[in-house]
Amino acid sequence: MISDSTAAVNQARGTTHVPVDVRAERLGGLTTEAVSGDFAAVDRLETLDLMRLLNAEDATVAQAVATQLPRIAEAVDLVVDALRSGGRLLYAGAGTAGRLGVLDASECPPTFDTDPSQVIGLIAGGPAALTTAVEGAEDDRAGSHADLARLDVGPDDVVVGISASGRTPYAVGAVQEATRRGARTVGLACNADSPLGEAADVAIEVVVGPEVVAGSTRLKAGTAQKLVCNMLTTGAMVRLGKTYGNLMVDVRATNAKLKDRAHRIVTAATGADEQAVSRALAEHDGRAKHAVLALLTDWPRERVDAELARTHGVLRAAVPNAEDRSSVSDHDGPPLQTGTPDRLRTIVRSPGSSPTSTPNDETRHGDPT
Repeated sequence: MISDSTAAVNQARGTTHVPVDVRAERLGGLTTEAVSGDFAAVDRLETLDLMRLLNAEDATVAQAVATQLPRIAEAVDLVVDALRSGGRLLYAGAGTAGRLGVLDASECPPTFDTDPSQVIGLIAGGPAALTTAVEGAEDDRAGSHADLARLDVGPDDVVVGISASGRTPYAVGAVQEATRRGARTVGLACNADSPLGEAADVAIEVVVGPEVVAGSTRLKAGTAQKLVCNMLTTGAMVRLGKTYGNLMVDVRATNAKLKDRAHRIVTAATGADEQAVSRALAEHDGRAKHAVLALLTDWPRERVDAELARTHGVLRAAVPNAEDRSSVSDHDGPPLQTGTPDRLRTIVRSPGSSPTSTPNDETRHGDPT
């Protein structure tokens, strides 16, 4: 949670930009800024050996993320609550961190058919900073305050500040201002005990160690941030019923590849033949979810639309006897029965993990089923 002292400083500063004294902060002591002797000869390696080194370091990132799974799950539940109540998820960051937030936000509409206003990415320096470095933008704490004010952030929203160092003024300022406005907050950093984590309701601090190129946090730190962003939105959308089993039934089929994917999704969910799937998709304007429900029930379009409206778009809740029906199947074979495959059961029942749950129930990530 935000401390009293941090809140007092934030209130005193308001939207006034305060120059940043990085020397006083002793940034050289941060793990993300550390210079490791293990990589001192990197410039003398043959190309293949350099690739092996980079790959070996990248392989450590997923395990670092795994140490934060309980906090990531807590953050996912905050996002689910926000989106379910009509609120939004907002990412705020600078440089690589900001770009990753914008990337994740921009991928939600085509993947999960969300409204572009539901998941928003904010980057210090504005849209121009997506392709060109904007000098001093990350130090602009007041800029994050203005960005949140422009979007009228409030109690229904969740703001995720992203910063490898965990001290970037724009990201920390966004979390502090969001807290002042009553929003729930998450701090995603790659240093332990960071100011960003201290300011947030939920601190996700993925410590990946020194970078192969010292201080280049677009490497392991950036990979860790991308993995966590993937988990936040994918986890939230699955919990909200935006998939049917592991099928992307809310895909927005806006090009030839996605139209083909929608066709394969409907086939996998229903086991119907190619002609029936094509007819159902055409009748339901290319919407895979609606086509699946129509094929599984033989309901007319009006009832399909009404049932999905009744269940707030959750397909599994709309399908009669859903637990006896398919969730996934081979592309050209009969649907498989629902249930938990052996590999997934092993993962979710491992020590420290939670039981499986369906996306339309009210079970939380840490509650017994």
